[in-house]
Amino acid sequence: MSKLKHLIPFLFPVLIILFGLITYKILGFEPNVYTIIINVGLAYILSPKFKVIQKQNGEEEQMKWLFFKKVINKKI
Repeated sequence: MSKLKHLIPFLFPVLIILFGLITYKILGFEPNVYTIIINVGLAYILSPKFKVIQKQNGEEEQMKWLFFKKVINKKI
């Protein structure tokens, strides 16, 4: 997780740009409010979620992805 920690803040904007390129260049849609909302929504759903939980040994940070079944824990 320490290797991914530096890339995580850039993942959400990169996903927005990637979905925008797919929507506008490949599918041929024109940029409007609805396509932008769809691009941002898809990027939000597919970006990793972080959650701090309290355990017996102390606090841990969990990272979960939509299609990744394994939850990655990190002790804070």
